[in-house]
Amino acid sequence: MSEIKQISLFVENKPGRMAKVSKTLSEAGVNIRAMTVAEAGDFGVIRMVVDVPEKGYQVLKAAGFTVSMTDVLAVEMKDSPGGLYEIVDTLGTNNINVDYAYAFVTAKAERAMLILRVDDLAGARRVLGEKGIKIATPGEIQKI
Repeated sequence: MSEIKQISLFVENKPGRMAKVSKTLSEAGVNIRAMTVAEAGDFGVIRMVVDVPEKGYQVLKAAGFTVSMTDVLAVEMKDSPGGLYEIVDTLGTNNINVDYAYAFVTAKAERAMLILRVDDLAGARRVLGEKGIKIATPGEIQKI
């Protein structure tokens, strides 16, 4: 099963950069499904899951952005207290580290999704699957 592809951009932390990123994707017909931004002084990292990752990567690279693609998991999470705990406890108990995570809730699909970068993708997929926790496919992310 293929992983979800996440696009990461290293950008200057200044007005208009987010607008340029979103305009570039919009003009190419690429839709952002989930996103997080982390700043580190004069620069920041934008991480996002988009509906067509290869196209998003190519148009951002062509526009001059420093961009990379990373494999992540999109995990269906209970939209209630303890939903996150169930996932991270399962991973931690199995000695799988969460490098970073971000989440979103979709009204359309009536579910919460957690995007995870972990140090052992195959192991995370296995232990979460054993617990009955659903991991989204790239096709499911495109439809959210």
